[in-house]
Amino acid sequence: MREYLQLLQHILDHGEERADRTGVGTKSVFGYQTRYDLSKGFPLLTTKKMALRAITHELLWFLGGDTNIKYLVDHDVKIWNEWPFQDYLDANKLNEKFPRYSDIWKEEMGRFIEQMKADPEFAKKWGDLGPVYGKQWRRWQGPDGKMYDQIADAIEQIKKNPASRRILVSAWNVSDVRGHTKTAPPLCHTLFQFYVTNDKRLCCQLYQRSADTFLGVPFNIASYSMLTCMIAQVCGLQPGEFIHTLGDAHIYLNHLDQVKEQLSREVRPQPQLKLNPAIKNIDDFKFEDIEIVNYDPHPAIKAPIAV
Repeated sequence: MREYLQLLQHILDHGEERADRTGVGTKSVFGYQTRYDLSKGFPLLTTKKMALRAITHELLWFLGGDTNIKYLVDHDVKIWNEWPFQDYLDANKLNEKFPRYSDIWKEEMGRFIEQMKADPEFAKKWGDLGPVYGKQWRRWQGPDGKMYDQIADAIEQIKKNPASRRILVSAWNVSDVRGHTKTAPPLCHTLFQFYVTNDKRLCCQLYQRSADTFLGVPFNIASYSMLTCMIAQVCGLQPGEFIHTLGDAHIYLNHLDQVKEQLSREVRPQPQLKLNPAIKNIDDFKFEDIEIVNYDPHPAIKAPIAV
């Protein structure tokens, strides 16, 4: 994962300070690419402990076509909580009562999440994020109203026409972007493409328009590498490379100390991903079918999400 650490250092050294939608501010560069050879180990950060349960459950949630955080909440995955909570505050005119990131804001979000767990109707009303990844991957709606399952289509193409240059999944649905009314931003992981090498290895390249390099990017690397390995298995291939191409790659100004702490740590050996070999259909994967072994990271480093 030295490639990722080099990205952090590059932003510190060459990034320009920019205002941003959240009001926090960033150091940012435009255009950067890293490559991870999945045959040499699973690219999971060792310079800070990563939330493996959250990464795995989030990917399964995407693949399930879901857009409501109820599944994540029920599995104690917190990474999407802030956005529907902020929608709830906005809709009920509670922003002044609960200033963003204050202690009472955090306490109120805890109560919001507990009600999500206990009350299915409340979760149905307030837990939906809008047309996010699950919808775009599995239920992209065309102008004629027809739904398109991009993941299933990509897998079919990989099996039947592996030399195709059209094995893509797009999350940037212009109609949904223009009509988006929720707090959760238009999708950052804009488009990914698969490529089958002559020696039967599956590669994936992701273009990410906006990259929260300290908090989000390590999740993205692990998630898309996991997805590539899962699709490789159901297509009878070996994992190849995950290539991560970034548009606006940034470090939030309130993450600078955490980044410097991470850069001071020594890299440890990469872990391995183990998938249940009996799984031959992407929709059959469950949490217990996915395991990371030999993971020995440094302690976690906490940082706030910019909403």
